Amino acid sequence: MARTGYSTPVSGETVARGKANELPISPKHAMEIARFIRNKKTGEAVAYLEEVISAKKAIPFRKYNRKVAHKRGLSGWDAGRYPRKASLAYVRLIHSVTKNAEYLGLDTGNLRIIHAAANRGRGFEGMFPRAMGRATPKRRETVNIEIVVQEVQ
Repeated sequence: MARTGYSTPVSGETVARGKANELPISPKHAMEIARFIRNKKTGEAVAYLEEVISAKKAIPFRKYNRKVAHKRGLSGWDAGRYPRKASLAYVRLIHSVTKNAEYLGLDTGNLRIIHAAANRGRGFEGMFPRAMGRATPKRRETVNIEIVVQEVQ
C-alpha cells in the first residue's frame, strides 16, 4: 500500500505538494536541508542547492552539528556541510512540485515553500560476510521528504 499522507494538513487552490519516499540519503542531511529551504521561494532554493552540489555554498547545520567544521560564507551560523546527494534529491523534488503547480494552473515564478519535512524511512537490513563463517549486520537508512508550496502575490 502506498504511503501518500502528508505530515501537515495544508490544502487550498493555491497549494501544490510533492513527496518522495525511501530515498537512500542521510536523514540528518535531509532534515537540515528541509529546515534551511523552508519559507524560501522555489527559484532561490534550487539556485542555492545547485551551489551546494558544486561545493560553493554550504548548508548550515544547526541541530546535527557535533564535530562539524566551520564553513566560509555562512551568515548567522558557523557550522555547515555540503550534502551533495541530499541536495540533488531536493532539487529533483522541487522541480516535481513546480510541475505539479504548473499543472494546477499556478504561477511558477511566485511559489514559496511553506512546508518542508524529512522523516526517517524504512531501514534495509543485510549482512556483511566476515572471516571464519561470521557476519556483521548492516543497515541502510532511507528518508521520506515532502514539500508543500503556495503561490504568493
